[in-house]
Amino acid sequence: MAASKQLDQITEKVERLLLRHEELQRTNALLVEQVQALQAERDSLKSRLLAARARIDALLERLPAELERKERS
Repeated sequence: MAASKQLDQITEKVERLLLRHEELQRTNALLVEQVQALQAERDSLKSRLLAARARIDALLERLPAELERKERS
């Protein structure tokens, strides 16, 4: 009897562990998706930031030339 009860307890624990494992796998898959989405968003924001910096740099390069022209006029 005691061995049968022990076996039932072990079986129950293994079943709970398997369920927990499946739950953790699903959670991990969702987290991987979130990380990928956030990385894509980060990359997009980096790209937009670089483009904005380039536009600002171009405007700054034009600014002194325009000021010099106005001063000469």
